Amino acid sequence: MSTPEQPTDSSSSTTSGSSGGGGYGFQPVAGARMPIPGNAEFAVFFLIWVVLAIIWAASDDVNAGLFATLTTVLTFGYLISRGIAKASRVLEQ
Repeated sequence: MSTPEQPTDSSSSTTSGSSGGGGYGFQPVAGARMPIPGNAEFAVFFLIWVVLAIIWAASDDVNAGLFATLTTVLTFGYLISRGIAKASRVLEQ
């Protein structure tokens, strides 16, 4: 009984440059997976926004203008937090 031939591993061959991996010195990671959609900052943003919406609906002290202002401030804070998170992952070259 003969055994089937194993396919050749294409990651061992050089595809670009003489460094022996991907271009620009990048080595491909075996089993890499895509990031999961969403993040903790968005979950906190959404949770706080829901709490603000409940307070706005239940209280006479919070009108539509204040709700819009608080939503704007919350959105600004969320965007700043995402910018800081992305900036922390930038590699110095």
